[in-house]
Amino acid sequence: MTAPGPRAETPAGPERAQPVIRLTGLTKRFGSGPDARTALDQISFDVTGGEVVALLGLSGSGKSTLLAQLNGLRRPTSGTGTVLGTDLARTGDAGLRELRRRIGFVFQQFHLVGRLTVLENVCTGALGSLRGPRLGLFTYPRSIRERALDGLERVGLAGHAFQRADTLSGGQQQRVAVARSLMQRPELLLADEPVASLDPESSAQIMRLLRDVADQGRLTVLCSLHQVDVALSWADRIIGLRQGRVVMDLTTRDIDRAEVMRLYTEVGADPAPLPATVAPSTGTR
Repeated sequence: MTAPGPRAETPAGPERAQPVIRLTGLTKRFGSGPDARTALDQISFDVTGGEVVALLGLSGSGKSTLLAQLNGLRRPTSGTGTVLGTDLARTGDAGLRELRRRIGFVFQQFHLVGRLTVLENVCTGALGSLRGPRLGLFTYPRSIRERALDGLERVGLAGHAFQRADTLSGGQQQRVAVARSLMQRPELLLADEPVASLDPESSAQIMRLLRDVADQGRLTVLCSLHQVDVALSWADRIIGLRQGRVVMDLTTRDIDRAEVMRLYTEVGADPAPLPATVAPSTGTR
């Protein structure tokens, strides 16, 4: 996998003063009584503007549940969580819908409409800002179609704009999905296992794209991953989860592969912080 180039400097001015994400003791339980299951247990961390943060941990450690909390799709059971200045527990449904318009989301499954063109799939990313349904590419405003073409240019797929989405490779479809998520001009991008089903070269392309988006657009990225080497190569910081708890929070310059692998090798360990864990730096690499 090709290593990324030098990091763009993350601004140190007022825009970094307020964290994009601030979680304090955030807990999420499903069910009640003796059958209750704790999916997230006292999660606390901040993410500042422009960071690319990788969430690592075994399947079932709470990564997807945490992303759903941050996107306002589920409310916390206890604790506090603030995303882009919005209190996740106290904001009403209308406020959470407005929050989701400011957050892009990239899934492991691409969720493209295969029979539609690549360009129209990207245009659907702007539906939150439009009124009424859209039936066909040319029912979108010209400004939206032009912005979608610009997005495809950015991800290197402008030449495939009028091709059916289901004729693309997996890596190409994921790049379309990223372009679609950027159509809403998000301030925060969440990605849930975006390279889990891709080959190493396609994975590198997607992570390079997310890195470039963060550096060029001052966008904050929080991405759940399983691939340790990918996380170390492309993220500024790694947050490790085990059994719903944060057990590791380090910048990638302060950790090596062997330490990160302990998230996966010490499976039966108590979910207390690993000995290597120290308070994270707030800066990027």
